[in-house]
Amino acid sequence: MKQLKWKKLLILMFLGGAAGFAYYYFVGCVSGSCPLTSNPYLMTGYGMGAGLVLGWDFKKKPKKEQDA
Repeated sequence: MKQLKWKKLLILMFLGGAAGFAYYYFVGCVSGSCPLTSNPYLMTGYGMGAGLVLGWDFKKKPKKEQDA
């Protein structure tokens, strides 16, 4: 089960990075005056971060009840 969680995170990070690079390539700032969209490394990193946030499991797990 844990392997599935990590695979999902890695896949979403890869897809986010690809989306960030695609945004740089197709929409990015041509003049270079935009600090984020004119740098492919920053946009790829931000895309990977967005994929990581989307794939992260924020649900709190219930504590196991202990038999006393």
